Amino acid sequence: MELVSYGVGQLTPYINWIYYLHAWGIKPRFAGAASVHDCPACRAAWVRSFPADDQAQATEALRLCHDSLRLLASLEREQLEVKACFHLARAASDGDDLLLDGLRLPLLRQQQVRPGEPCLCLSDFVRPLQGGEAVDRVGLFATSVDTTGGRKRDDATAGRKPDDATATPGVGDDPYRELMLQTLSDRLAEAAVERLHLYVRREAWGYAPDEQLAIPDLLNERFQGIRPAVGYPSLPDQSVIFLIDRLLPLSQIGIRLTESGAMHPHASTCGLMFAHPAARYFAVGRIDEEQLADYARRRDLPTQEMRRFLQANLG
Repeated sequence: MELVSYGVGQLTPYINWIYYLHAWGIKPRFAGAASVHDCPACRAAWVRSFPADDQAQATEALRLCHDSLRLLASLEREQLEVKACFHLARAASDGDDLLLDGLRLPLLRQQQVRPGEPCLCLSDFVRPLQGGEAVDRVGLFATSVDTTGGRKRDDATAGRKPDDATATPGVGDDPYRELMLQTLSDRLAEAAVERLHLYVRREAWGYAPDEQLAIPDLLNERFQGIRPAVGYPSLPDQSVIFLIDRLLPLSQIGIRLTESGAMHPHASTCGLMFAHPAARYFAVGRIDEEQLADYARRRDLPTQEMRRFLQANLG
């Protein structure tokens, strides 16, 4: 297992502003606001580049992004660290299960797909045992951001007042800053995964040593491999995190697990990395009672316990 820490300044370029703005109800086409120079002329020109009906939201996106960038700069001055860890496990597939360093990790396979398309399972992207040996690898990862501990108010937003009718509600209020801090923390955790995965692909695992992608290409996932997090549509069972925790102790980066598998701090993520060139994201979707019972048997847990974690997939 390897532990890594990133400063806020190291991660800011890897923030996906589309998802950040989505959390605030702002459409993806305004994500360019984060790269607009913070001077009146540049801001005004960028807003005017949109149709009249869109200019109010463009102004809102500008204000939010630049307030957020100032908060990020404040967190960098406070030397906030984003913690990450990963482990490259010896891996093999066994039907719909993975064997990771000898630990069995049951998975779910799609049951309803379009005609002519395969019913996928994450285990499809890992080679089976060869001569009784695991000859493949799967990465396990986690990142976490803890912004608790009485951080001082940021001068960039403290005391600010809305300067026109399109201003984001709450500018200058603590709730506004706290919501920014929460949503930025989520993005920083994801940015840490982006940078960590880059390091794993090119160096630690090294299956793509010559990869040279610009950050926009990284954010558009044009690299080889996938990294589904626990709770993703292809890895929907939140209780899988307890199995990952046995191979990659999450407490080493300060993550605490609840009985339901939720992570604290909230701005944390955990999942698996697959290198297969054909690996792609998919949704397990709906499962039936027979598959639920089979999965519970493979997990060695009561069916009702699995039903609790897979309710969304059972409808």
